[in-house]
Amino acid sequence: MIERWFRSLKTELIYVNEFTAPRQLRQAIRGYVEYYNCLRPHEALGYATPDEVYHTSFCVA
Repeated sequence: MIERWFRSLKTELIYVNEFTAPRQLRQAIRGYVEYYNCLRPHEALGYATPDEVYHTSFCVA
């Protein structure tokens, strides 16, 4: 699972951008993690985001 996430990070962010400073790279990665977990729908999760799945799994009806 983590290998797939890391591949997505590299191909969608790192390989397509040129970072000139470590701080710039860290900020970009932080933004990518936020996007990946909160905004990007995942086919394996029924096109929900990991954030949606996580928060709904703890709701008590």
